[in-house]
Amino acid sequence: MCSFYLYRKAWRFDGAPHEEPCLTRDEAKALLAQGGVLVRNTYDFECSEETHFWNLIKDRFEGLEELSGNTRKKVRRSLEKLEFKLIDVELIEREGFPILKATYDDYAVTDRVMNKQTFEEYLDLGKKKHYEYWGVFDQAKLIGFCANWLWSDAVEYGLVGILPEYKRECTSYPYYGLFYSMNQYYLQEKGFRYVTDGTRSITQHSNIQSFLEEKFHFRKSYCRLAIHYKWWMHLAVKTLYPFRKIIPIPQIKAVLNMESMTCK
Repeated sequence: MCSFYLYRKAWRFDGAPHEEPCLTRDEAKALLAQGGVLVRNTYDFECSEETHFWNLIKDRFEGLEELSGNTRKKVRRSLEKLEFKLIDVELIEREGFPILKATYDDYAVTDRVMNKQTFEEYLDLGKKKHYEYWGVFDQAKLIGFCANWLWSDAVEYGLVGILPEYKRECTSYPYYGLFYSMNQYYLQEKGFRYVTDGTRSITQHSNIQSFLEEKFHFRKSYCRLAIHYKWWMHLAVKTLYPFRKIIPIPQIKAVLNMESMTCK
C-alpha cells in the first residue's frame, strides 16, 4: 500500500495528488489500527465529472501577459518593492514564529491556535518531507514566507505567513509578487507538471484559493473524496451531520463540512 502519514489525528497521502490510489476498506482499517480517527482519501485526480471536491492547480505559466491589467500592475509593483527568494529553514526557525502567529491571529476563522509547539510541529513535518521555503523581504527584513512541499514533478504551496500590515498596505502587494515568482520558478524554470494550493478548503479561514483562481488563473482539478472513520467517530459524524450548519465549534464543523464533500 502507498505511504500515508498521520497528522492531527487524520491519515493523509504522502505523495503527489495525481498519484493517490483509491483505498479499500481493509487498507483504511489497517491505517486506523495504527492510530488516528479518520483516513482522508482523495483519488481519481482530474476526473471527468464535476464533484464536490478538488485540488486547486495551475499547470501553465504564460508570464504577465496571461494576467489582467490590474493584476500585472500589482505584480510589477510588488517585485519593485519587495524581494522573493528561496531561503533556508534555519531562517524560518529564527524569525518565522512572530510572522505566522500574526497571520493566524488575523484569520477570519480561528480553527486552531498558533503557538510555539504548533510552529515546531510544522517545522518537524517539513524536515521529514521534502519542503522548500520562500522568503518575502522588505529590504533585509523578513516579512513573510511560504513552505512548499515538493515531489518529483509537482509542488504544493503550503503554509503562508505574511505580516498583516503588509497584507493591508496598498503599495507592496506581497501575495502578488510571491505567487507570481513561485509560479514562474516551478512551472517555467523547473518545468513541473503543475503547482497546487492543495484541496478544497473545509474551513474557509482565508480567501487565498479564490484569490489564486481570480488573479492567477488556478483551476479546479476535480477528484473524489472518501473518508474512513473509526467506528465511534463514524457514529458521531452520522449523529451530528444534520446539524452541521448550526454547530459553532470550528474543528467539528470542519469534519462535518468535509463529510458533505464526499462521493456518495
